Amino acid sequence: MESRVRPIPEVAHQLGIAEHHLVPYGSDKAKVRLAALDSGRPPGHLVLVTAITPTSAGEGKTTTSIGLAQGLARIGERVCLALREPSLGPVFGVKGGATGGGKAVLTPAEDINLHFTGDFHAITSAHNLLAAMADNHLQHGNELGLEARSIAWRRVLDMNDRALRQILVGLGGTAQGVPRETGFDITAASEVMAVLCLARDPQDLAVRLGRILVGQDKDGKGITAADLGAVGAMRVLLKDALLPNLVQTIDGVPAFVHGGPFGNIAHGCNSILATKMALGYGDWAVTEAGFGSDLGAEKFHHIKCTTAGIKPRVVVLVATIRALKRHGGVPNANLATPDAAAVERGLPNLEAHIEIVQTLGATPVVALNRFGTDSDDEIAAVRRACERLGARVALADHFAKGGEGGEELARAVVEMAASHPGNFQPLYDPAQPMAEKLHTLATRIYGAKDVSLTKQAEKDLAQIKKLGYESLPLCMAKTQSSLSDDPTRVGRPTGFTLPVRGFVLAAGAGYVVPLVGEMLRMPGLPKVPQAVKMDLREDGSVEGLLGS
Repeated sequence: MESRVRPIPEVAHQLGIAEHHLVPYGSDKAKVRLAALDSGRPPGHLVLVTAITPTSAGEGKTTTSIGLAQGLARIGERVCLALREPSLGPVFGVKGGATGGGKAVLTPAEDINLHFTGDFHAITSAHNLLAAMADNHLQHGNELGLEARSIAWRRVLDMNDRALRQILVGLGGTAQGVPRETGFDITAASEVMAVLCLARDPQDLAVRLGRILVGQDKDGKGITAADLGAVGAMRVLLKDALLPNLVQTIDGVPAFVHGGPFGNIAHGCNSILATKMALGYGDWAVTEAGFGSDLGAEKFHHIKCTTAGIKPRVVVLVATIRALKRHGGVPNANLATPDAAAVERGLPNLEAHIEIVQTLGATPVVALNRFGTDSDDEIAAVRRACERLGARVALADHFAKGGEGGEELARAVVEMAASHPGNFQPLYDPAQPMAEKLHTLATRIYGAKDVSLTKQAEKDLAQIKKLGYESLPLCMAKTQSSLSDDPTRVGRPTGFTLPVRGFVLAAGAGYVVPLVGEMLRMPGLPKVPQAVKMDLREDGSVEGLLGS
């Protein structure tokens, strides 16, 4: 495929963004000032790309998002992408780069996957500044009466490092601080990341930062970032990070890439500001949400859409024959062997996700991300299941063919937007009791029969009620590998009770996080991480980052 990468001012000019709104980072990427949010055009149609339950075979959700945008551009539509920034943790851990693949890729891929425009570093610094100011407050008289053991604000690092999950700080004598137990989360799990991605403008960012709960005093009163006087400095650190980043696909489709909360422990969506820009300058804005529809699409609707006042016109549900065979019990080594019966066994997972999207108010377009080993019988089995549930199937071959391979999916999206536009209505009112909200998500989204709370969860919930934050939406922290809490239960588990072991209040972000199962907020590296495959070539390019 011929590359049509252009200088970033040309990409902005094509959209109608004036050059004085750009903050260039070299010739191939730029930040866009917030003054450009008002495009003077009616907002375009929002397309959400989600997926079935992820497997080790890979589903290609980001690649499909990119390929769909390329396909829409090829059929003459004005389109923008709005995607998340990759985290260095997965880049050097299991997944490697996250800028698409084959002929459906973002550029400059190496920069986007590494330090990009410094957003993750700014978020890490702002988060850790607040942590330092909390410990400093303890050291210098503790005027607010902050209870050291109540401090829930851990530090963050954008790297997978299991050794930092639980640590002691303040050791070495009185001059070194107040000893206490704490730890590190990964930056993608930082509440500052969520705050930045959910902020509607700089003023909203300041309000949300100020609400961040650091700990409590001896009477249980919350101590916030505003109480510690940290908000101004945090805003200073985030002043450039708040601006969306503009890049492009390899064939010149504009892409706003901004923010990167994980979908299994945070809300898994790029920033509202970047999405609003994509909607303002494109007739179509293609975005995605983390992992499967049970996590990503649900949170996208109940957290991002309700905060931003937007709704997806179309929902695309990504599936692969390979992943369905994994859900049907086939090991990775045998996925290339045609096996329509295994696909049939795995179809209940696809059916569950179709029903989840329908529950959220849309008729999905199922994007069957093609591999060369897919057989006609296997594809036919998927078509029959989708037709039975009223979903449309489009074959997507963007990895091999770029925009040309995304045309069938693009046409299906345009037709679905005209014939069956989505109409999301929240499944719960945030003001409902927490138990009711949990039960709704557990039964209507995950397929559970009930919910159970540990004593610690009940204690956490009582404290959240006391602080006055029970009437917030939920942001479930749950394994992405199963509809249940057990990552080994693939397919479509039934009859299970969803165990909630605790709650975390994210007052700044504006949601409560129920902790389901053993979710880790700081991942570890695998035995053979991607990092060992990487090096710098003599010409300055990076080896191993993009599968090269």
